[in-house]
Amino acid sequence: MLLSLVYFVVRRLLRLLTAGGDRADVARDVEILVLRHQLCVLSRGRRLRLKRRDRILFVAASRLLPRELWRCFPVSPRTVLRWHRELVRRKWTYQERRRPGRPRISEEVAGLVLRLAKENPRWGYPRIQGELKKLGVSVSASAIRTLLRSHGLRPAPRRDGPSWKEFLAAQAAGIIACDFFCVETVWLKTAYVLSFLELSTRKVHLAGVTAHPNSCWVTQQARNLAIEGHLSETHFLIHDRDAKYSGPFDEVFRSEGVRVVRTPIRAPNANAVAERFVRTVRRECLDHVLVLGERHLDRVLAEYVRHYNKERPHRGLALQTPEPKLTSHSAGGDVVRTSRLGGLINEYQRRAA
Repeated sequence: MLLSLVYFVVRRLLRLLTAGGDRADVARDVEILVLRHQLCVLSRGRRLRLKRRDRILFVAASRLLPRELWRCFPVSPRTVLRWHRELVRRKWTYQERRRPGRPRISEEVAGLVLRLAKENPRWGYPRIQGELKKLGVSVSASAIRTLLRSHGLRPAPRRDGPSWKEFLAAQAAGIIACDFFCVETVWLKTAYVLSFLELSTRKVHLAGVTAHPNSCWVTQQARNLAIEGHLSETHFLIHDRDAKYSGPFDEVFRSEGVRVVRTPIRAPNANAVAERFVRTVRRECLDHVLVLGERHLDRVLAEYVRHYNKERPHRGLALQTPEPKLTSHSAGGDVVRTSRLGGLINEYQRRAA
C-alpha cells in the first residue's frame, strides 16, 4: 500500500511539473530526466542495480512518454508493465482466505518430527505420533509418513541400525594406524620416519627417525609405544605389507591384545588416514625445510607433531584439535601469535583480558 501511494505521488508530481507545456516538449523533458537518472544508476557500479525508488520513477515516467520513446528505458516495455501490475496488485491486497483441507505442518513441528525420527530409527509413525501427543503437538500418522518420505527417511524397519558414518566412527575408537615415510637430507642420505596415528582422535605419536629401520629398531619402537600406555584401549593395528614390519614387531602388539591387520597390496586408500598425515607433514613442514641429519629431522618433526596434536584444527574432528584445550579465554583479549620452526608455522591464542 505504501509503494502504491509513493507511485501515485511521483506520478502526480511529474504531471504538475510538466503541466501547461507542449506535448513534444514534455516528452523531451521526461526523456532527458529518465536518461539522467540512468546515469545515476550506472554510477553505482558496473551492473545495473535498480532499487524500488528507481522502478517507481521509471513506471511513473512511462505514463508521460509515448510508446515510441520507451526505448530510453534500461528495461523492456514488458518489464515496466510488470512493475506497474505489481504495484497495482500490492494496492489491492487483502487477507487471503483459508484454503480448504488439512493445515500444513509448521516448520517447528516438522523439525521436531524429523529429529525424533533420526534420533530413534526404530520408531514407527504411530510411535512418533504418540510421543508428539505427549508434548502437546497433534499430528496425524499419515502427515508424519508424508513428511519423512519427502526427506528420504524410510519406515522404521528399514531405518533400523546405525549409518555408515556412525558405524565407522564407533569402530575407529579402537584402531591405530602406522606408516613409514622417508626424507632426503641435504647430503642426499635417506632417513626413515615411523609414526602411529589414532583414528578416532587423529593424535599422532612420533616413534622415531633412523637411517636403518631393521627389525630390532622397529620392535623397540613398538615396545616403547606399549610402555607409554598408548595401547590400553587399542584393538586393531593397521599397516601395509612393507618388509620393515617384521614378525617380532607384530608380536609385540599381539601380546598386548591388539589384532594386526595388513592392508591389501598396492592399496594406499586402505590406510588413508595415516597416508593423509604423511601428505600433511610434507606439505606444511618438510617441503620447506632443508634437513641436515637424523637429529635435526627428529627435532623438526617433534615440534611439528606437537603443533599437529595441540594447535592444528582438523576437518575430521569438526575443526577441533586432537588434544582439546581445557582452558578458554574471554573474547575480549588480544590475539597473540607464536611462531614455530623459525616462523614456518604460526599459532594464535587469545590472551586473557
